[in-house]
Amino acid sequence: MYAYIVRRILMLIPVLLGLTLIVFFMIRALPGDPAHIILGQAATDESIAALRAELGLDEPWYKQYFTYLGDLLQGDLGNSIRTNSPISEQLWPYLAATIELSVVAMIIAVFFGVNFGIISAWFQNSWFDYTAMLIALIGVSMPIFWLGLIEQWLFAVNLDWFPTRGRDPARNPVDPITHLYIIDTLIQGNWGQLKEVLKHLVLPSVALATIPMAIIARITRSSMLEVMRTDYIRTAKSKGLSMFWVVYKHSLRNAIIPILTVIGLQFGLC
Repeated sequence: MYAYIVRRILMLIPVLLGLTLIVFFMIRALPGDPAHIILGQAATDESIAALRAELGLDEPWYKQYFTYLGDLLQGDLGNSIRTNSPISEQLWPYLAATIELSVVAMIIAVFFGVNFGIISAWFQNSWFDYTAMLIALIGVSMPIFWLGLIEQWLFAVNLDWFPTRGRDPARNPVDPITHLYIIDTLIQGNWGQLKEVLKHLVLPSVALATIPMAIIARITRSSMLEVMRTDYIRTAKSKGLSMFWVVYKHSLRNAIIPILTVIGLQFGLC
C-alpha cells in the first residue's frame, strides 16, 4: 500500500514539470512586453531596458524557466503588474471564498443526496423513488449558471428572500481574519453578521450543490439496492429491526465505499 502511494506521488513529478513548461511557454508566446505594460506607453527605452534587467527578462529562456520554477517551489508567485503587491496575498481572499462556497455546497449535496438515495432504495418503485430520480436526472442535466440566474430572479428579485450578490452586507461588511467569513463571524461572536453571511451563501451553494447532489443520490440508491438484496439484510428485517437500524447500521455501512468515492470526486469538481 505504501509503495503504491509513493509510486503515485513520484508519478506526479513529471506531470507537474510538464505543466510548468506549458504554462511558461504559453506566457512567453503572449504578445506584448511585460516591462512596457508595467511602465506604460510613455516609458523610455532606457527605463524599459532597466526594468527588463531587474525582472530577468533579458536572460535566456532556460534561465528564466529555472528562476520561475525555483520561485514556485518557494511559494513565491511574484508581484501583480497592476498593484505591485504579492500575488499570493491577493489570491487567498478569493481562494477562501471558493473553499467556503464549495464546502457548504458539498454539505448540502451529501446530506440530501445520501438521504434521498437511501429513501429511494428502501421504497423502490414508489412515487418517492420515481420523483427523486426524476429530480436527480433534471439536476444532472441542468446548467448551474442557468439555475443560478433562475434562483436570483425568483428568490432574490421577486420574493426578496435572499441578496442578489456578494458575500456579506455592503453596509455592515465582515472584518476579515481568515477570509472564511463563517469562521470570522464565529470568532468575533457577531451572530447578526453570521446570519447575513449564511443568507448570501444559500443561493450559490444550492446551485453549486445540484449536480453533485443528483449524482450522489443515484449512486447511493444503486449501492443501497445491491446491499439490501443480500441475505444478512433480509435476516435483519426478519428479526423485526427498525428501518432506521437496518438502513443506517447494516446497509449504509456496507454500501458506503462507492458513495465516499463519488463524494470525493464531486468535491474536487466543486
